[in-house]
Amino acid sequence: MVAPLVTAVPLVLLLAACSGGPVSVATPDLDGSDRAACEALVADLPDTLADELPREIEPVDALGAAYGDPAIVVRCGVAVPANFNQASSSCEVANGVGWFVAPEEFIDQDADVTLTAAGYRPVVEVRVPGGYRPDGPAAAIAQLAAAIDEHLTLVENCN
Repeated sequence: MVAPLVTAVPLVLLLAACSGGPVSVATPDLDGSDRAACEALVADLPDTLADELPREIEPVDALGAAYGDPAIVVRCGVAVPANFNQASSSCEVANGVGWFVAPEEFIDQDADVTLTAAGYRPVVEVRVPGGYRPDGPAAAIAQLAAAIDEHLTLVENCN
């Protein structure tokens, strides 16, 4: 009876080591209605994202979430990307929500990609490691669309 326990302990330690521990999710300093909107969004995030399971985050009250290993990270309340221009930037649309992707990230299908719902306030971004491409980014933004549409304010369509 001792052998199964001895075998199980290293397996549990190996699995814990593979998870990489909590994912650090930087949270902008928000207050008032923006904070409330982000909190509502985070509470309504899906149980899985792009078929990846949730990860522990730190701080635990961050306005975001992480899924998978390497982590797909969702953050609410971020700034509009500096290279986004409503008049000339093109966006990917998933389930009615427009997402800005920097042109250089869009072209390089092996690169990590940051998708930003730049037309909503507060602004949400999703960082997807390159290993999930090509299908992961599209799956993630499609799954997030309903929560974004429900909890955030559309300021201007990004399409």
